[in-house]
Amino acid sequence: MIKDYFDIENIAAIRGATTSNGNTSKEIQNSVIELTNELISQNSLDPKKILSITFTVTKDIDACFPASIARKCFGLDSVAFLDCQQMYVPNDVNFCIRLMALVILPSGAKINHPYLRGASNLRTDRC
Repeated sequence: MIKDYFDIENIAAIRGATTSNGNTSKEIQNSVIELTNELISQNSLDPKKILSITFTVTKDIDACFPASIARKCFGLDSVAFLDCQQMYVPNDVNFCIRLMALVILPSGAKINHPYLRGASNLRTDRC
């Protein structure tokens, strides 16, 4: 059981999102690096304590995989990653990259959900 390996009370799911300036590998890379960096820094995460990250993107993003960027740029070789296309909803934010990370938080840490750029209006209660 997972409880045998970790203090279950320190495992958390952290959400976040950002937007890309367009559908190029470089623009997506800039956004993913910024979002992943904010996830780590705002939550004082040890990258070795990130268990998994699921990225979703809106249908207008298909130039590259966000997970491969995060894995390469942050050295997260032991993290389980998944890339998915976000469900299409009319009037959604364009070029939106969302994430959900399962992490082991430092004791007593407060969760901060990074919502950046054009995605900041998705969850004004968390920005």
